[in-house]
Amino acid sequence: MKPRVYLETTIVSYLTARPSRDLVMAANQEITREWWIGCRSIFDLYVSQLVFEEASAGDSDAARRRIETLRPIVRLDITDQTTMLGKRLVAGIPLPAKARADALHIAVAATNGMNYLLTWNCTHIANAALRPRIEEICREMGCEPPVICTPQELLEKGEIDA
Repeated sequence: MKPRVYLETTIVSYLTARPSRDLVMAANQEITREWWIGCRSIFDLYVSQLVFEEASAGDSDAARRRIETLRPIVRLDITDQTTMLGKRLVAGIPLPAKARADALHIAVAATNGMNYLLTWNCTHIANAALRPRIEEICREMGCEPPVICTPQELLEKGEIDA
């Protein structure tokens, strides 16, 4: 059985975006492409309806590219348990109200038994200072938290396993 990876919206956004002029963002885009080409096949990929909704926003051409990329990926349901965990994460970390969607991504991954949550959102999701509290709340709610990481971290794992 392959490890299960929940793709948060930033992954498909970086993957399908036009090359950025910002050096850090351009590097992250390239790392995302490397992961997509070289590592995604060793994982089972998942997204949620929330990813589709976020990916549909903005420029219509960019949204079309994102949705086309997401279409073949298994879509996970947002259940009552997921919603409860998301609310608990917002209240218990605490996260600002604008980070409700970020908490819901974590909750979807945790309630569906994902091994990894892949993201470039290092403010509210892949944040080392928040990670212990995220994991604690997930466990309090009866869920094993996923490993939250960037493609660079999971690229290194893929290279080790290959």
